[in-house]
Amino acid sequence: MKLADLLQQRSENKCELCKSDTNLTVYEVPPQDQSNADNSIFICSKCLAQVEKKEELDSKHWGCLTESMWSEVPGVQVVAWRMLNRLRNESWAADNLDMMYLDEDRLAWAKATGDHENDGSVDLHKDCNGAQLLTGDSVVLIKSLDVKGSTLNAKMGTVVKNIRLVEENTEQIEGKIEGQTIVILTKYVRKQNEKQ
Repeated sequence: MKLADLLQQRSENKCELCKSDTNLTVYEVPPQDQSNADNSIFICSKCLAQVEKKEELDSKHWGCLTESMWSEVPGVQVVAWRMLNRLRNESWAADNLDMMYLDEDRLAWAKATGDHENDGSVDLHKDCNGAQLLTGDSVVLIKSLDVKGSTLNAKMGTVVKNIRLVEENTEQIEGKIEGQTIVILTKYVRKQNEKQ
């Protein structure tokens, strides 16, 4: 039986964290050498986006951990522990952390990513006005830019379509101007409205 099928069956086709039954996917809890049913969980897109820090933490949503932290599935326990740590400034999360027990191996796994040391803040790519940028968005340059190592000058007002986010740096995006892929600082762009 495939891993996805096993997880679907185990979770009764619901998110193993919040019990949602929409947009479910397999999440392989990092770090791991080989995926299996113990170190992978079935979760919804909302939980996944927040676990992977692609969306701001919604503490109301994570109230579900009060129940899911008691799961017998190792992967669910580890993710619940990590998320409770990120939310530890909330009294309910701190209380749950005090009650939660992980054996030595699971605790080492939960701490392996260092995620528990972070607060709930999320680093997102944002334009000059603070609007979140996503891969595929179109942006407008708010300043004329000289492109390093080239004679290209990108004029203020130039529209850059179908941008890509630079994974390791939330202050940078990639886009094509005159057929050339360049790195652009997010502080020099404004997200373009879809249809005006």
